Amino acid sequence: MSQFRSGFARGGYLWHAYLVANAKTPQTQWLTIPDLMEVLGLNQSQVRRLIEDNILAAKRVDGVLKVPADFIHEGEPLPALQGTIVLLRDVGFDGDELVDWLISEEESLTVSPVDALKAGRKAEVRRIAQALL
Repeated sequence: MSQFRSGFARGGYLWHAYLVANAKTPQTQWLTIPDLMEVLGLNQSQVRRLIEDNILAAKRVDGVLKVPADFIHEGEPLPALQGTIVLLRDVGFDGDELVDWLISEEESLTVSPVDALKAGRKAEVRRIAQALL
């Protein structure tokens, strides 16, 4: 699939793939499924369920399914992440795109969306995510 999408959804052009493809992505620490099992104290199926249920988001990095370490806060999935992941999926992001958007600096936030979520700026992050449609 091309890194740029074309098409219409809810009457708007899907620009998010362009934004993600051109985003400034910082160095990210990644956690594999076994890493997450250790950090969260869960078994493999429980960790995969967190990803399936949009509590965490993952992408393949070098062929291995990984989650950014920033998605974990104090040994738990970041609480504001689930609703944000669902919103991003609703506006058309796939797993890789939404992970990239969440960890890349967002100009209007001056930080990455995940850093803004950690700072308690959930409403602002979600408002910007909705505008990506």
